[in-house]
Amino acid sequence: MSKKSMLWSAALLAGFVCLGLAAAPVAVADDVEIKIELPEPFFGGTPIDYWSPNLEPEDFKDRPPFMAPKGTALVSKDKPVTSSEAPLHGKLTQITDGDKDYARSSTVEIPGDLQWVQIDLEEEKEIYALVVWHFHEGKRVYFDIVVQASNDKEFSDGVTTIYNNDHDNSSGLGVGEDKEYQENYQGRLMDAKGVSARYVRLYSSGNTADDFNHYVEVEVYGK
Repeated sequence: MSKKSMLWSAALLAGFVCLGLAAAPVAVADDVEIKIELPEPFFGGTPIDYWSPNLEPEDFKDRPPFMAPKGTALVSKDKPVTSSEAPLHGKLTQITDGDKDYARSSTVEIPGDLQWVQIDLEEEKEIYALVVWHFHEGKRVYFDIVVQASNDKEFSDGVTTIYNNDHDNSSGLGVGEDKEYQENYQGRLMDAKGVSARYVRLYSSGNTADDFNHYVEVEVYGK
């Protein structure tokens, strides 16, 4: 084949490829912002006397919008909650009741050491985001926060870790790469990346103020 013919064939092939690409459907983003209702901020308290190389700098900015597929909604409201130990204060039902106030009457207190609370979404969901408020009547850092999702109620199989800031594996759940943070009224938003699961389990192991584990509210967004 002559050089001219080869060039013509290459040009013709390129034309067909371009036509094919032009005819391919163009993906259109269908994500929408998740509307997260925030509680009233608490103005007061004193700075915490705590430092760690794994502690992220405190951020006073508003959280940027979180986008998720259209149809994503709050799926944890009033769903059943269980825990590794019975609460010392409050009721487990408060963790999904929608009350995010900072008052002690809105806070559930779980005994010290590594403990977990677990939400049963009652059916498998595609989970895109999770927001947890441990405490926001002042500043605290909670330790060994690990959040996992599974279709297994006992979390012995098919477990996906959504968040893990246990940098030294003191919880025995694996070394985490997420940061410790100071609690505030915005809660902590965690990207679940569409994991498919029925159960969500949240671990923690005390905080900078005492050995107890606290929860004001947990919200799971999915479809």
